[in-house]
Order: sequence, then structure tokens, then C-alpha cells
Amino acid sequence: MTVRVFISRDAAAQALGADETVAALQSAAQAKGQAIQIVRVGSRGMVWLEPLVEVEVAGERIGYGPVEATAVPGLLDAGMLSGASHALRLGNVDQLPFMAKQERLTFARVGIIDPLDLDQYLQHGGYEGLKRALSMSGAQVVQEVTDSGLRGRGGAAFPTGIKWKTVLDQQADQKYVVCNADEGDSGTFSDRMLMEGDPLTLVEGMTIAGIAVGATQGFIYLRAEYPHAEAALRAAIATARARGYLGRDVLGSGKAFELDVRMGAGAYVCGEETSLLESLEGKRAEVRFRPPLPAIKGLFQKPTIINNVISLASLPIILQKGATFYKDYGMGRSRGTLPIQLAGNIKHGGLVEKAFGVTLRELLYDFGGGSASGRPIRTVQVGGPLGAYIPEKDFDTPLDYEAFTAIGALVGHGGIVAFDDTVDMARMARYAMEFCAVESCGRCTPCRVGSTRGVEVMDRIMQGGAERPANIKLLEDLCDTMQYGSLCGLGGMTPFPVMSALKHFPEDFSRNR
Repeated sequence: MTVRVFISRDAAAQALGADETVAALQSAAQAKGQAIQIVRVGSRGMVWLEPLVEVEVAGERIGYGPVEATAVPGLLDAGMLSGASHALRLGNVDQLPFMAKQERLTFARVGIIDPLDLDQYLQHGGYEGLKRALSMSGAQVVQEVTDSGLRGRGGAAFPTGIKWKTVLDQQADQKYVVCNADEGDSGTFSDRMLMEGDPLTLVEGMTIAGIAVGATQGFIYLRAEYPHAEAALRAAIATARARGYLGRDVLGSGKAFELDVRMGAGAYVCGEETSLLESLEGKRAEVRFRPPLPAIKGLFQKPTIINNVISLASLPIILQKGATFYKDYGMGRSRGTLPIQLAGNIKHGGLVEKAFGVTLRELLYDFGGGSASGRPIRTVQVGGPLGAYIPEKDFDTPLDYEAFTAIGALVGHGGIVAFDDTVDMARMARYAMEFCAVESCGRCTPCRVGSTRGVEVMDRIMQGGAERPANIKLLEDLCDTMQYGSLCGLGGMTPFPVMSALKHFPEDFSRNR
């Protein structure tokens, strides 16, 4: 009898030795005459347990981890292929507290199926959303997305349906759908995990978007640092095209949609949508003046939908199950679920998909297990390198766009980076300024010059002396200018981490170094 064994092909799992574990398992099983079928899947999101090996036993998947290659012979001797007891045995993976307490909608298939097997994708509900979308008018699809309450899963959290309605209403000979897959924020990896672990979800979501607004061409703008995601996406697109889910006549509907991947070149500013469009057109990546909005004049001056990976990957479940199903998750104006990434000084780093409303404290301690160092968590930065630092007193704030705005923070892409009580917040604030100075496209003065001057002011503050209060006041004025005078979010949001560090951790700015 052949036993099915599931091991992740995710880049993080590979970095932790998953390929070596696969090779060791194949070799040891062959030597023992044991028949196994190894299925490479996406990561379940429990990175501290990678390489995670799951053995299918009586319809359940029994996990063992982390399994290094050297541990494989002993595991086989102990009876791993029959789910036997061992020090590395975790039990039914779906019932582990980390997994059981999640609400997986967008990531429902990640870690479950072979990412490049279209038949498995179909067996697990794939393309049901597109089939329903093809039975509706474009306006009906846009209304369904609007009714779901889906907002952009990037920085601004703009309602997706409103953006689509603008594109739908434009009269043009060509429209485009662009996926912003330039995932450059520190502590974020949900886009990568989704593209590597279930790329067809993104392909289906972009096809739904194209059908909805009458766009016939889509582009995935992918960061160059994601070679595994590129390979997975190109293979998924080729398979979908060969099976009729992409091309001139999608599923015999008479509607066309084509899709391709374009690689970025490592510029953080390309995460800003107009800079991304400039790069996609083959130009220098600089921010555009707005108006006009990309929904009116976007790629090649044509009406363009621009959404990030998680926004577009949320569409299949919305169209499959309906707007009401999706809207039942979440709170307030924050509907549905968000893949949250736990990183930094955290014991159990990884990905958690939860409905909006979960608190930071629950995420950090119930899922994350507290700090990796064992020391108290002093602060977290949410939303990337330009997100505010949130102090421990605000850890009971629910994950909600409006609730975060009320405390001067933002949800952003859902990345949470934890710091224990040894962190120097003045140095962290200085890093934000330095990051902006390095990554600025140079288009506007507040960002280009302000960030450089900001680094200089931060250095003078940390040197101390009688001028420190005056320099702090100067830094505050500079942040005000950057926030309200910059063309895009890079310069406009750099003050968030700086001012939050000043507000919540003033003692770090008065320390003599």
C-alpha cells in the first residue's frame, strides 16, 4: 500500500531543509521497501515546525516536525508512515491549536493541495467563483464585490468595489488588471506564500476582475526576489491557458482574458501603484501626480484595476460563496479575513488567517507564543517599515482599520514585527528615516530631502547635548512637512514610526549613548 506524504515546497521550508528531508525520505523508504508518494504542497504557516512532514493515515494528516534529514531513518523505524508515536509527532495537523483557531478562506487550500495540480484545485472548490461570475453581468459582479465589504489588503484599505466601478464605467478600447505582487514590507510574506502555495487562486481572482470590468489583459508585477513564486505562477498560468480558463474564449463564454508575469527590480517604491505602473511601462519608477487616478488613466493611459495579491485572491471565495458569506466575517467596516504574518522577536513565527476583530495580544501570545527571547514584548510594528510602533498598552486593540486609525496606526499588509524590552526605539526611528532616504524615488522634495535631513537630525538627537529639545522639535516639524507634503505614501508615512516612537518611548530619545 502506497502512503501519501505531504512536505512543503514553500521557500521558507526549503531554506530550512525541506528538500533535503524529501531526498532522505525517498532514499530511506526505498531501502526499507516502503511505497510512498511525496506530494509537495504550500506551507501551513507554522514556520517554526518546518520542515513539516504530514502522513496521510485513515483520512487524517498526522504531522511530524521539524523533521531534519538526519531524523528520517529513526522516524521510519518508529513507524511514522503509520502515524506511530515519536518525540516529533504533532498529531492531526488540522486540530493543532494554531490551525484550529483560524478562519482560513483565502488560504483554505494552501498546504492542502499540490499548488500546480489543476484537478486538485477544482476538487477543492477552484474556479467555482469564476463560473458564477461568467453567469453574471459585469455590473453584478462589481456589486457583489462591493456588497462583500472587501477593502484593499495593502496600505490604504480602499473599498475594492468602488475602484472596480470606476473602471467599469470607463469607455475604452482596452482595459487592464494589474496585480501588485511587489511585496517589499518587512515582516510580510503572505503574498509569497499564496503565490507559491496556491497560485491558481490568484489567476482565478484576476480573471474574475477582468471579466467584471471588461479588461482583457492582466499583469502580475512580481518582485525579483521571489523566484519560486515566479516559477509557480508561470506554470499555473500555462496550465490554466491549456485547459481553457485563460485565453480568447474563457470557458466557452466568448469573453477573453490573458495573463502574464512581469518582474520588478528591487525598488521598494514600486509598491506604490503609480510608480509600479511606470515601471511596468518600462520607465523609471517614479510616482505619478494624481489625478488622474489609475482607474481612469492607468497602464498605458488606459483604465486599470490595481489590487494586491491578497485582495485579488479573496475574490474566488466571494464569488463562490456570495457576498453575505464573506461579510459575515469581521467587524465594523473591516469585513472578511486577513492573512496576518508574525515575525521579529516571536517564538512561533508564521502566518495566521483570522477574521478582523482579533486583538494584537491574542496574535502575539495565543498564536505567536510570546517573544523568542522569553522577555516581555515591548512594542510591535504593524504594516511594514512605515507602520507605527504600537506599545504594550494598546495590544488589546482589535485588528480593524478604524480601530487602528484611532490609535495612530495602520493595518497595512498585515505584517506584525515584534520587539522585546531590549529594543532601542530611537535607533528604530532613525532607521525609518534612513530607509526612506535610501528608497525614495526622488520625485518630490519633502521625501527626497526631508528623509536625508531627518537622518541628520536623528543623529544629533542621539548625540545628546543642550540642543536635544530643539532638535526634537525640529524633527517634529520635519515629519509634519513630510506627512502632508509628499506625493505618495513613502514620504507621507515615514513620520508614522518616528512620531509613534517619540510619543510612546520618549525615554529612549533622552538616553546618552
